Amino acid sequence: MNRLFIELYLDEDVHVVIADLLRGRGFIATTALDEGQLGKTDEEQLTYSIDQKKTLLTHNRQDFEALARKYAIAGKTHFGIILAVRRSPYEIVRRIMRFLNHVTVDEMKNQVRYI
Repeated sequence: MNRLFIELYLDEDVHVVIADLLRGRGFIATTALDEGQLGKTDEEQLTYSIDQKKTLLTHNRQDFEALARKYAIAGKTHFGIILAVRRSPYEIVRRIMRFLNHVTVDEMKNQVRYI
């Protein structure tokens, strides 16, 4: 992989303004709304993020922890899952910016991180 910075895909639980704020700071961020993925299952959301080679950002801790375990057991690769506590979009962006400035694409592969 030749990208350094993580690109994000926000599932439909995450406020779309977060993607706008991240893009305004120079990061690539897209949403389920942007990509026509509203109403898809959690597994479909993760599969889509993998197809796009993006790290998935969600608030849905329980379901995505289970999916990450399922992928690990099956030896399947994903590009990372970031689980965010529900906060204001500005607080989430503040937290994720610290993360995005210190973790590379390769370091994020098959990882679950909490912000």
